[in-house]
Amino acid sequence: MVALNLFVYETTGRALAMGLFMAVRLASGFVAGLVAGGLLARFTAKSVMLWTNVAQAAVMLLLIVAPDGLRTASLMAVSVVIGACGTLFMVSLRSSIPEMVREDRRPWANSLSITGRSLAMVAGFASAGVVVSLVGYTAAFVVDMATFVTCAVTVALLPIAGGGRGTGATPDSEGDSGGRADGEPAGAPGEGAAARKPGRRRMPVAVLALAAAPGMGLMVALRGVDAFGSSSHNAALPIYSTELDASNPAVFVSAFWCVWAVGNIAAQQVIQRYAKRAGRSVGALGFGYGTIVMSAAFILAFAGFPLGVTAVIALVAGAADGLTEVSYTSHLQTLPTALRGHAFGLSATFENLGFGVGMILVAAALDRYTSFTVVAWSHGAAIVVALAFLLRVAGLRRGVAVEGEPRRGDRDGAEVSRS
Repeated sequence: MVALNLFVYETTGRALAMGLFMAVRLASGFVAGLVAGGLLARFTAKSVMLWTNVAQAAVMLLLIVAPDGLRTASLMAVSVVIGACGTLFMVSLRSSIPEMVREDRRPWANSLSITGRSLAMVAGFASAGVVVSLVGYTAAFVVDMATFVTCAVTVALLPIAGGGRGTGATPDSEGDSGGRADGEPAGAPGEGAAARKPGRRRMPVAVLALAAAPGMGLMVALRGVDAFGSSSHNAALPIYSTELDASNPAVFVSAFWCVWAVGNIAAQQVIQRYAKRAGRSVGALGFGYGTIVMSAAFILAFAGFPLGVTAVIALVAGAADGLTEVSYTSHLQTLPTALRGHAFGLSATFENLGFGVGMILVAAALDRYTSFTVVAWSHGAAIVVALAFLLRVAGLRRGVAVEGEPRRGDRDGAEVSRS
């Protein structure tokens, strides 16, 4: 993305074009999230992951060989394909992990995946400037194309049972596992029959996915608000860095994200050891608390503390971000296979919507208010929703305790009755 954004600006000569490039990419990801569940109902997750990488490699090749007169059109094609295929790949990967590993190793697998992505982000951001400066944009795009080809080959070797076909099953094929629209846990008696009664209007599968477990809809909504908050620190960081050192603003930005990545990776190591020792994931409560800590840390990062203190804050933000990612992904993977792909697709749609709307509003707000104020309001909204989510989970836990249901595994009152 570093090379592409710079190349867009150099090709068009307009800063507005960079904003349009990102807007098209986010819009494509938004639409892809809406159709991801239906796509996984027709094709295996493995085939979706394979062909999305092939498509991204192909569009990068198109950009490399395109003549000067077609460069702008090629860039728009890249924006659409990267945005849509990136979302489809992540939805397919996250929803198929339960088919790749045992249930007790699901948090470990999620943590390992996030660790790899964090390391790759650091390597990508660190190398982009060097590659572009020394050997040019074409070489950077060749590297990008090679990574997509490598990923496609890796996907072809993944041991996914049935290719991940289970993640795309329709609710009717699972009988009563579709969940209830009134919030009753999946597997409630009579649900499958009721859903198939003649003349009864069928609810969208995405809605069933949110209703499959109490609090699931609020959890996905919190993910969208969290993405809104993320847009604020992404937009404000270059401005804040320029205020700190106008002659070399890239230093603070690079250092901040590197420290953030270290915190994220360290958190994954702790989570992996915790999951192995305790035999359970951090659960929905980890997602709520992690969101609060992460949002508070990002607010404090713009408060003007000394660089040493800010480094510690960035470390905490990265660790909390890693915790929320693992707990959220693991939680959605407890959904029945018939609904899992639809839930992840809807989640991706909320995330793209929150980030896209946030970028527009935040960009306008930064012209009038300080970086600290904008980030505080944006992440403050995430903290408020996270508190509401934690209250909801606490209420569910009290309800389970009153009913005398035995606790087991990683259930915390918000999971579905079976996965």
